[in-house]
Amino acid sequence: MHTIRRPRVDDAAAIHELVATCDTAAIGAPDSTLEDIADELVEPGFDRDTDGWLAHDADGRLDGWAWACRNGDSDLVDVEVIVRPGVSGLAGELWPTVLTRAAELGKERGHDAVTLHIGVYRGDEAKRAQVEALGFEPGTSYHRMRIDHHGPVEPPAALPGLTLHSGEDEEVRREAHRVHQEGFAEHFGFVPIGYDQWYERRQAASTTDWSQLTLARLDGRPAAVLIGSNQFALDEECGYVATLAVLPGHRGRGLGRFLLRHAFAADAARGRKGTILHVDSNNTTPALGLYESAGMRLVMAIDVWQRRLP
Repeated sequence: MHTIRRPRVDDAAAIHELVATCDTAAIGAPDSTLEDIADELVEPGFDRDTDGWLAHDADGRLDGWAWACRNGDSDLVDVEVIVRPGVSGLAGELWPTVLTRAAELGKERGHDAVTLHIGVYRGDEAKRAQVEALGFEPGTSYHRMRIDHHGPVEPPAALPGLTLHSGEDEEVRREAHRVHQEGFAEHFGFVPIGYDQWYERRQAASTTDWSQLTLARLDGRPAAVLIGSNQFALDEECGYVATLAVLPGHRGRGLGRFLLRHAFAADAARGRKGTILHVDSNNTTPALGLYESAGMRLVMAIDVWQRRLP
């Protein structure tokens, strides 16, 4: 028998131990830090009192962690059920609760149905079978790409008319938000959000470093943005490109490649061992080819499964 209760901020360490155990069983090593879990628990839009569940066994050990998280005011809801390896029956108990709450989240926002998303490591065959049995279908795949740095990296040659600006300035952040929203408008699962929510979400994350946001202006006009963070600094000693967006009217001019090489040089200068990013393999732009041609390699694939739920 398991006791179900709501998560608290001080549950981060116990949740991290559970998640790390499950990751190690699935892919051979933990794939998150304690700080990652702590950030998830205070994620704007996630209500710990209604959207999360912890399951403890009779001895108090945490065996299950489940949640449903809305994606703005859209019909998209991210879901997850994590159960300690070897514990039977608990996933079957938690999933109906998560699906019910996901449907409620859609109804609260005026939707007749919701689209559920869950990420599954490519090598996690048990989890894939579980979500298939629940009616999920393949949506897309994200590739984790990495390049290693062995000493300093030469910054890219300047492009004519291009100037770079740091996200430590609010005006720059607001322009970066607009470029991000327009540049990602056609991407899988993208939900547009206003500046205040965009800023709040990033500001709440302990890995955010606004100095790693670089806005590129071409002839004085915003054209592209790269947003880096410290998400992989603690566990991988790597920089992380969280977002790379180029406005449609400026694509094909080398801006993406320039900003990528700029990030490589900056990460190497910080003493990072490499740079990591995630890319949708079905991207509407040829991003995967860009990253491969820049010397990045695939280190992990994460499949996104989806289900339409009335």
